[in-house]
Amino acid sequence: MKTLTLILAFLPLIVFSLLSRFLPHGYIGVAGLAAAVIALIAIAVSRPLWPPKILNTCSLVLFAVIAVLGFTLGKNDDRWLATWGGAGVGIILGLIILALIPVMPFTEQFARESVPRAEWSSPVFKKINRVLSAAWGVAIFAVGVSRVLAAAIDGHTTRRLPETLLGLVVPVVIIVYMLKFSKNYPDRVTHNEPVAPARHRRADAEG
Repeated sequence: MKTLTLILAFLPLIVFSLLSRFLPHGYIGVAGLAAAVIALIAIAVSRPLWPPKILNTCSLVLFAVIAVLGFTLGKNDDRWLATWGGAGVGIILGLIILALIPVMPFTEQFARESVPRAEWSSPVFKKINRVLSAAWGVAIFAVGVSRVLAAAIDGHTTRRLPETLLGLVVPVVIIVYMLKFSKNYPDRVTHNEPVAPARHRRADAEG
């Protein structure tokens, strides 16, 4: 699985999180629109174009809804959306990723780009993607929780360090760790599976 592909898939969340954190609350609609546009670009550049990646589609819908709400709500409501929606969107996306695992682990669509079709139904391939999707779901949920805590702390103190740690540092650490985990985990599994075909190991290593 290619790291750049995963980064592009989560770029809408990253951009939205940064914009909603640093822009005035009245611009939450702009943050949602920017994230939705990036999600649309991610869909357009993905191959194959159809069916679109589940994660990209969910991101497009989620941020489009936030954009519409941001542009149509009144002043007090968009302040609430910017504070809690901006922070908690990771919780929603994380839960969506976890809910999709029994249907289609989102990483499976990305892994199919570099793994031969003959291996798509193999137990090793399925196991790798269930674990990766579950790990990403938990990680994105944790990012959302951390940012909600940061928003709560920010409303009750003038000290910036706790809010910066929970709102920025912790999410960055989680995302960087998960990118490394996604790159290394398939190799660990396939090397511990003597029955796994060599071509499957090579395909995973290329990602």
